[in-house]
Amino acid sequence: MCLGIPMLIVEKSGNDAVAESGGVRKSIRLDLLDAVAIGDYVLIHAGYAIEKLDTEEALETLELLRQVYRAGMREDLS
Repeated sequence: MCLGIPMLIVEKSGNDAVAESGGVRKSIRLDLLDAVAIGDYVLIHAGYAIEKLDTEEALETLELLRQVYRAGMREDLS
């Protein structure tokens, strides 16, 4: 199974960028997208930004991922 993670672009130089989510920063590539700027949310898969997201959609997806994670942690403690 593959999972794309919404991340915020915090640094950019050409098609190289640094994206951040949950305090984790990752070097990524922007080759597959046009017009990505610092402050944009993008969907990251295998080190590449594959889709630009609007902020509301990105934040909603991140919250859903947090809820799934918390639910899994509770099950592990049972």
